[in-house]
Amino acid sequence: MSKKERNQQRTDIAKYEPTPDERAAADAVYARRIRTPRVKVSEAKGRIEISLDHANVNFAYAQLMRAFGTGEVDFSVEILSQLAAASTDGGKVNERQLNFMVDVVKGIQPKDQLETMLAVQMAAIHSLTMTFVRRLGNVENIPQQDSAERALNKLARTFAAQVETLKRYRSTGEQKVTVEHVTVNDGGKAIVGNVMHGGPGAPEKP
Repeated sequence: MSKKERNQQRTDIAKYEPTPDERAAADAVYARRIRTPRVKVSEAKGRIEISLDHANVNFAYAQLMRAFGTGEVDFSVEILSQLAAASTDGGKVNERQLNFMVDVVKGIQPKDQLETMLAVQMAAIHSLTMTFVRRLGNVENIPQQDSAERALNKLARTFAAQVETLKRYRSTGEQKVTVEHVTVNDGGKAIVGNVMHGGPGAPEKP
């Protein structure tokens, strides 16, 4: 597209008058949005660097920490690093995938660090689930199909258990939640082990 065409496109956009429904949709989207700087991925001298696209790093991390439900800088930095590791593809961090996973965490709106950690795991499990959906749709033989199907079923069940875990933790009273032990082969990653936690309002620690 030439410079003249780009300028014409901007002019057309500026002149466009949205319909009442379009304006209402835009207002609803802006009202729901949780504002944080976009995460940027760069590589310098063979080292991957993660940064926030903002003029002031202090305010950038303040927004991110608020979205992550924490007041601890080290916690938010490590969570961002873990999300970057989970979004690595072929040895490189996928910037679009990383920002998607950050958006997943933001959408869950964690109220404390435990909820943030669970939200991060949910983002990772969802991404892996969709990876195995793709693999299942491109299998070439029965063993591949069986392998992808088993992994997909385990991941889907784990995600459902995580949703239930979050719901129970956010409710009042003593909580006892068990997340299914999951093992995924063929290069997949998943949560392993059981989780027990006393949620808000619990009279004593489990």
